[in-house]
Amino acid sequence: MSRPCLRVLLLLCSLLLSATVLAGETESKRAREATRVLDEIMQAPDRRVPTGLLREAHAIAVIPDVIKAGLVIGGRRGHGLIVVKGSDGTWSNPAFITMTGGSLGFQAGVQSTDVILVFRSQRGVDSIVHGKFTLGADASAAAGPVGRSAQASTDAQLKAEIYSYSRARGLFAGVALDGSVLSIDHDSNQAVYGEGVTPRRIFEGGVGNVPEVVVDFRDRLEEYTAQSAE
Repeated sequence: MSRPCLRVLLLLCSLLLSATVLAGETESKRAREATRVLDEIMQAPDRRVPTGLLREAHAIAVIPDVIKAGLVIGGRRGHGLIVVKGSDGTWSNPAFITMTGGSLGFQAGVQSTDVILVFRSQRGVDSIVHGKFTLGADASAAAGPVGRSAQASTDAQLKAEIYSYSRARGLFAGVALDGSVLSIDHDSNQAVYGEGVTPRRIFEGGVGNVPEVVVDFRDRLEEYTAQSAE
């Protein structure tokens, strides 16, 4: 191989390696932010996700810094993590997701909001495993109750398959997010877990070499779930 060709090959390899490292850094940052949001919310006893919901949940999604954009119609987009509870009661490795949708139910004047979704049925979990679903259409959603012993108080909440929450300006409360679309972020999942990895494989423990920052999110949720059972 000539020197010019070798030089080009080395440059391409270097660019590919840099892109891979950058992708890993992006996903690591998202995982750290999701862990931060989980910690800050669950360490506020009077405004946290009720303890019983963690025990009963089929899945939990945390989407930090969902950005609001637009003036009249508006929109939102965010990146986060979702974990699924296994048959043994433990949480899976997280899969990366995106959330997009209109501004209905978003807090007025807020540019960035943390969102948590608590899945109360297997149907919602099955929908996200298949790649994409819409809150309120593919699965019923309602603003979730907060506090140590808060209970759902309306028929809509009692029937809801997903409880939705948001936090902005330090306040944490249930919020209506109908119309928001959750999608599996395949590019991020492959950047972290490897080529060809599916959500189902992630949720069923079929991945190895899981980054510590991703494991930390899962383990932290395990701790909060264990505390709720005490």
